[in-house]
Amino acid sequence: MTTLYIAWQDLKGRRWYPVGRLSFDGEAYRFVYTKGAQRSPNFIPFGRMLDLDTPYESKELFPLFANRLLGKTRPEYNAFLRWLNLSHNEDHPLVLLALTGGGRETDSLEVFPCPEKASDGTYILHFFSHGIRYLPEQVLQHINHLCVEERLLLLPDPQNPYDAHAVALRSASPALIVGYCPRYLSRDFLRLLSTGRETTKVTVVKVNGDAPIQLRLLCKITANWPENFQPCADEDYEALA
Repeated sequence: MTTLYIAWQDLKGRRWYPVGRLSFDGEAYRFVYTKGAQRSPNFIPFGRMLDLDTPYESKELFPLFANRLLGKTRPEYNAFLRWLNLSHNEDHPLVLLALTGGGRETDSLEVFPCPEKASDGTYILHFFSHGIRYLPEQVLQHINHLCVEERLLLLPDPQNPYDAHAVALRSASPALIVGYCPRYLSRDFLRLLSTGRETTKVTVVKVNGDAPIQLRLLCKITANWPENFQPCADEDYEALA
């Protein structure tokens, strides 16, 4: 994973905007603001990165993102990697941010990956089920007993009052909603379903019964990469710098 986008929520209108892009070229990190940062008059630039038209580079991960990662010296770090199904040589900061979303209760930012075509030409992405904290206790118990590689079904939810592009995750038997796909990936998932319903597949990678609720259910989606498919191609994702 080499490119992540940063989404910001305007608390006055509750709308989310992609406002920045973080990338790593193997030597340095680069952050640029995107056109989504100009969509709301309430947006304030981050920290010392005050100029929307300037690219920012650093050999070290910018504090805005580094502060969203669990420190490697923390006693629960090994468990954290286990929950993410990663080894110590796979714990690159961008990989960790892509999986966890980098969310904090104290602000309105989310980090999400821009999907990249796999070497075999397919769409493969790991993600955690969202919204589990709002599910009833009996569903939480059901989630804890899901099996590795168990199939989950994608269930579009166009009448969702908060997001018309929402996609729920449903177990096959019993038929229970076990969460939702991440907000900024749901449009991609809908496109994958529309172009390859039979080849689009979501499976359980890991159930973490001892993890925080947002890291409880790790999933994987695999699908054929549609022709002319370009994720994160809307104007709001275009760099200002």
